[in-house]
Amino acid sequence: MPEELKQDKKEGKRNPFVILTVVFAVLAIVFGVMALRGGITGKVVGGLTSDEAGQKVLSLINNYMVEKGTNASLAGVKLKSGLYEINILYAGQQVAFYLSTDGALLGVPGAGIVNFADFEAAMKARAGENTATEVPKTEKPQVELYVMSFCPYGVQAENAMIPVVNLLGNKTDIKIKFIVNVQGDTIDTVQSLHGLNEAKEDARQLAIMQLYPDKYWQYLEQFNAQCYSKASDSAALEACWKQIATTLGMNASKIEETAYGSEGIALLKQNAQDADENSVTGSPTLIINGVKYSGSRTAEAFKQAICNAFSTAPSECSQQLSSTTGQTSGNCG
Repeated sequence: MPEELKQDKKEGKRNPFVILTVVFAVLAIVFGVMALRGGITGKVVGGLTSDEAGQKVLSLINNYMVEKGTNASLAGVKLKSGLYEINILYAGQQVAFYLSTDGALLGVPGAGIVNFADFEAAMKARAGENTATEVPKTEKPQVELYVMSFCPYGVQAENAMIPVVNLLGNKTDIKIKFIVNVQGDTIDTVQSLHGLNEAKEDARQLAIMQLYPDKYWQYLEQFNAQCYSKASDSAALEACWKQIATTLGMNASKIEETAYGSEGIALLKQNAQDADENSVTGSPTLIINGVKYSGSRTAEAFKQAICNAFSTAPSECSQQLSSTTGQTSGNCG
C-alpha cells in the first residue's frame, strides 16, 4: 500500500472522507480476506486512461461517499508506482485515492485496498440501490446482457447465457447489447474500453444480429472460443472472424459494409443510448424485464432468473444447466 494511503489511515480524523466512510472499514476487512484467498480477480484486457481512472473514482465518490447536495472535484491524476494516484478535492481538503490501471482495485482512505466492483456494489446496497426489486412477470421476458466484446467478464457472461438461449429458444427475447461511446458517424469515432478492434467487433456482431439473426448465437459461441484470444492481433482477429462467418454461410463483406456504415453506427448509437437510459456502466450487466440482475454468472443462475420472469414458466425451465462458477465477480467499466 502506498505510504500516502497509510498516512491517510493514521490521520483519519482529519480526513473528511473517513467520517463519511467509517462503516466501510468493516467491508475492507472482508475484501482483504477475499484477496488473500484469491477471491479478488482483476486484470482485464487493456487498461484505463488517466482521464477514465479519474472519472471512475470521482463518480463513485460523488454518488456514494459525500454528503447529499455536495460534490467533490478532481484535482489531478498521475501514474505512481504502478497505480493511478487520483487526487480528490472535497470540503477544502485534498485526498489521494489509488486505482489499479485495470480499474479492478481501489485504495480507499480509511478502508484500505478493496475490489472496486464489490466496493461499489456495497455502496449501492448501503444507499438502497440494490434493495431487492421484484422482476415483473411477462409472457415473453425481455433480457438484455450489456457487454464489451473483449471484456473477459463479459465473455464469461455471454458463454453462460448461450446454453440458456439454446434451451429457451424463442420463448424469451435475449439480446446482447454493447457499451460504447459514439462521437461521430464513422467506426473510428466509436470509443470502447479495449480499443478500435473491440468497437469493430461490437459493430460486426450488431450487423450479424440484423443480417443473420438465426446464426448470431452460433457465431458468438465460436468467436469467443476461437477469436477472443486474438483481440490484440488485428490481422489474426480479422482472419478468424471471417473464417467463422464463412463457415456459417454468412457474407463477410456484407457484414463489414453494414457494420462500418451508417446502419452499424446507428445501431451502436442506439446501444449507447440504451445503456445510458438503464444506467449501465460495467460489462457485464444483465437486465431482465427492466430490472438489473445481481446474482451468480452461471448458466443455471441465468436460466432461473429468466424463468422466474415468465408469467407461466415453460417446461424447459425444469431442465438443469451448468452451475459451475467461474469468475463470479469483476467487471470492465
